[in-house]
Amino acid sequence: MAEGFGSAAQSREIPAGAKHCIAARRDWPLVAILLSVTLAALAAATLRNLSVQLPSALWFDAAFAPDIDDMRQVLVHYAFLPRLAVSLLCGAALGLAGTVLQQVLRNPLASPETVGVSAGAYLALALATLFAPSLVAFGREWVALAGAFAALAAVLALSWHKRVSPLSVVLAGLVVSLYAGAIGAALVVLNHEWLAGLFIWGAGSLGQQDWVTTLWLLPRLGFVALAIGLMTRPLTLLGLEDDGARSLGVPIGIYRFAGLGMAVALIAFVIAAVGVIGFVGLAAAALARIGGARRLGQRLVMAPLLGAGLLWAADQAVQLATGPQGDLLPTGAMTALLGAPLLLWLLPRLSLGAEFPLLAAERMPRIRRPGTLLAAIGLALFVVLVLALFCGPGPDGWSFSFGDQLRPLLSWRWPRVLAALSAGAMLALAGLIMQRLTGNPMASPEVLGISAGAALGMVVAMFAVSDPGRPAQTAAAAIGAFATLLAVLAIGRRAAYAPERLLLAGVALTALFDALILVLTAAGDPRAMLLINWLTGSTYGVDRGSAVLTASVALCLLLTAPLFVRWLDMLPLGAPALRSLGVDVARTRLLMLLMVAVLTAAATLIVGPLTFIGLMAPHLARRLGLARALPQAVGAVLAGALIMVLADWIGRSLIFPRQIPAGLVATLIGGPVLMWLLRRR
Repeated sequence: MAEGFGSAAQSREIPAGAKHCIAARRDWPLVAILLSVTLAALAAATLRNLSVQLPSALWFDAAFAPDIDDMRQVLVHYAFLPRLAVSLLCGAALGLAGTVLQQVLRNPLASPETVGVSAGAYLALALATLFAPSLVAFGREWVALAGAFAALAAVLALSWHKRVSPLSVVLAGLVVSLYAGAIGAALVVLNHEWLAGLFIWGAGSLGQQDWVTTLWLLPRLGFVALAIGLMTRPLTLLGLEDDGARSLGVPIGIYRFAGLGMAVALIAFVIAAVGVIGFVGLAAAALARIGGARRLGQRLVMAPLLGAGLLWAADQAVQLATGPQGDLLPTGAMTALLGAPLLLWLLPRLSLGAEFPLLAAERMPRIRRPGTLLAAIGLALFVVLVLALFCGPGPDGWSFSFGDQLRPLLSWRWPRVLAALSAGAMLALAGLIMQRLTGNPMASPEVLGISAGAALGMVVAMFAVSDPGRPAQTAAAAIGAFATLLAVLAIGRRAAYAPERLLLAGVALTALFDALILVLTAAGDPRAMLLINWLTGSTYGVDRGSAVLTASVALCLLLTAPLFVRWLDMLPLGAPALRSLGVDVARTRLLMLLMVAVLTAAATLIVGPLTFIGLMAPHLARRLGLARALPQAVGAVLAGALIMVLADWIGRSLIFPRQIPAGLVATLIGGPVLMWLLRRR
């Protein structure tokens, strides 16, 4: 792992091609039956929603020559049918975009959210709504398109000096997505009364009032889809390792840039038309591979069909639940509610590895004596701890507090500082283990779904109990976290806890839980704002007891971490080599996953499901030159603790007496630092 995440390529257990073909043929009857049943159910749901609005005798007239004096025919012609057409077009576009992104980036977790386009569009609309409402009045779709392509431009700017390599694009997309998402979330927290409508748009709403959106989408999506079809062969070559493709004379940079541009164009058009609809791109591409589509050309056909069917099913389910013209449930959330269970059920039949060579390793700096760098990070952490405990704003402005003046302040400062320190360290270590275990730079504690499970438990407690106390909330979050862990382990057991299968299972569970949370909070309940603060990583409710307990758990877990260092250094040898050395691969993976789960659950219970520290702290440590497992682990732990303590101090001091959740501030601090490191050659 010394040279980057790509060095774990041999850790993938790639099945033989013949076995894969036999398995695919064996699965075809099941897939055919499943598709037939699904289409029949979709047709029945659509006819049911249509019959509620209009007798069947008038369907033909309503479709082609509606009577303007009959409001039922007008609603069917200008609302129901355009909505149906938009769901099919947008689902197909997202499925196609997800397949192209996974092929170009050679990563089975790549999706429309990976390249930061969704977050960029959302942020652009939030900024325009608050500071330039005339732009929104001019055309919301143009604001969203501008934000989407601005995000893509940022990703390309960060990865251009690396020749737009898959790893650099993935990392740049993650940073841009997190950074734009954090700014957007901060705007929502501080201006939620003005951005309530944007919250529903951000969850994807397919409601239509005419055929304008359909006619706007059709030529644009058709043109991009045709261009992708003409580039099938070059896109197929992008699935090869970069060195192999270059030896064939393939201009990799140009083709990768073109593929990214076309995928992002599809995503941006969908976002501009109906809002942010997540999970469809990832689910459709994965389901296409499960269905036996091994070659890219087959996936480019099957994935759009599956994406269209998934979004069609989600929208019809929304209309069954809320009425044909209802829009109380966001369709984007329903896609995860329907697609995630389907993906989880079919996941054991998914064979990964053959279609996606692991990302090529980047040349990163390596220092021979990491002690000096680790000491510098430790010194910076000490300085930040002193500032967080002794310095802060008050009625008379900023001041350092000592003696009798400090004593009453410490009673509420030190629990938050200790909790932030412990949570940042645990999440950083969990992220390091995940990324080295899987060889995937997109892996993080949140990807396993444990954070989302804890959040769902907290949501259930808040909405099911009239006044849940801190112990009840903690217990509910713990139950949710460990129930999710058991589900992920049960799914991965048959495949010896193969990393790729566990990652996809975690992504599906995370999408499912996030959708459930979104559905519960979309009704505008006043408790939703408190929940948003916790979901964005807040230390507001930390008391002395919980802070000491979290620190004790963190200390115990960090002291056991050296036991895993040897395994983390051996992972690049690959599973066959590890077995030849007498290592039980399945048992090793299980123990490391349990370590990740306990670290993540302990941190999530105290400060909420942070989405930055566990993902980015290992990257920061590696890009500073810490290559071996032990120095990188120490550096990641120190960096995670440093960012989290600094974020908590800034969050409670910057706009005093108001506060910004520490998770958002951590992203705002760490994002620019990582962008600067990514730009360095």
